[in-house]
Amino acid sequence: MQVKNKKILVTGGAGFIGSNLVELLIERGNEVTVLDDFSTGKDDNLSALSGNPKLKVVRGSILDYDLVKSLVNDVHVVFHMAVQCLRLSFTNPSLVHEVNATGTLNLLRACVDGSTAEARSSLERFVYISSSEVYGSAKHAPMGETHPLDPTTVYGASKLAGELYTLSHVHSYNLPCLVIRPFNSYGPHEHWEGASGEVIPRFAARILNGEAPIIFGDGEQTRDFTYVKETAEGMLIAAECDELVGKIVNVAYGQEVSIKRIAELLLQKLGRTDLKIQFLPERPGDVRRHFADVSLLKKTTGFQPGTNIDSGLDKFIEWFKQEFKRQPELIGSVQTKNWEA
Repeated sequence: MQVKNKKILVTGGAGFIGSNLVELLIERGNEVTVLDDFSTGKDDNLSALSGNPKLKVVRGSILDYDLVKSLVNDVHVVFHMAVQCLRLSFTNPSLVHEVNATGTLNLLRACVDGSTAEARSSLERFVYISSSEVYGSAKHAPMGETHPLDPTTVYGASKLAGELYTLSHVHSYNLPCLVIRPFNSYGPHEHWEGASGEVIPRFAARILNGEAPIIFGDGEQTRDFTYVKETAEGMLIAAECDELVGKIVNVAYGQEVSIKRIAELLLQKLGRTDLKIQFLPERPGDVRRHFADVSLLKKTTGFQPGTNIDSGLDKFIEWFKQEFKRQPELIGSVQTKNWEA
């Protein structure tokens, strides 16, 4: 299947990764409807597409069954990315479960029950965007799709529940689903504020404000960082692969890097090696090691991201400096606080 000139629904499409995927989908000539409640997503993330007739933005929740049912009736592809974030699962686990798990089931039920038989036959792909957090910390590395599942947070557990609901609809209803597990992404539209803020922009914002980056733990914990444009490309390519229907696939760069190394690189690239990294006690639920095995995606589609962390950070910095200039008061005010990095 080729995702081109299709009608597509993207839930959470005003978020970080979602907005990058939406841009790519519209470049391919698709008509895209974004469903987002804007709890973390931003209008600004879709500003480059403002006025584009191929984009429709609907403000609403995936928990609103009638709304969801009306949106899936005639689409060819669903990319389900709506989510409540990891850090929120410590303060409001019930909301995280409700959106991530129940919301996924709601959307799947709408695809099965909420359409005519003719419209259901038009659905060529349901793509559930899960998370590497379902693995927990690496038991062995690199981490392939058969790696043990041991989520350390309600967020990770809720994303795993969403996976199981998705795959059950393959077996029970012959819905053409696949599950994608992206590892950590970074790049344009990345969140730096609030519970959804990510480590790289938080480091960058603190450094640009003349403050040292804060690391929770010893900094030797690793993540597999993927430049977001390539995360979006990998998702699209995986969705197009008929061989992956009913399966789970990692999307990642395929190399681990320590959080300490990320901080050191940003200090160097931003010319502030005079600032000394601050280390605070580690946070509950943080995974120690993530390192993806990306051989399945490469074998089935030939795709493998090509932007390493060094050049990817250069691209990120170019974008983030423009954001910093555009809204210095916002970035400055939120990052002078010792928020979790």
